[in-house]
Amino acid sequence: MTTESQNKRILEHLSLGRTITSLEALSLFGSLRLASRINDLKNKGHNVKSEMVETEYSRKKVARYSLNTQK
Repeated sequence: MTTESQNKRILEHLSLGRTITSLEALSLFGSLRLASRINDLKNKGHNVKSEMVETEYSRKKVARYSLNTQK
């Protein structure tokens, strides 16, 4: 899958009000570089926010991204 198609699918996912982490992006879209894809979306003007959350499986924290719909 190309970078642009990953960006499109990730944006569609976020536009539905869903969140995504790097592990979910790998599973859903085959994306190994979610932070880079999020940066691409931000550079195109999309208001993506992030929060650090603990994973279910360990106490490690990962970024969870969502689309900020507040204006």
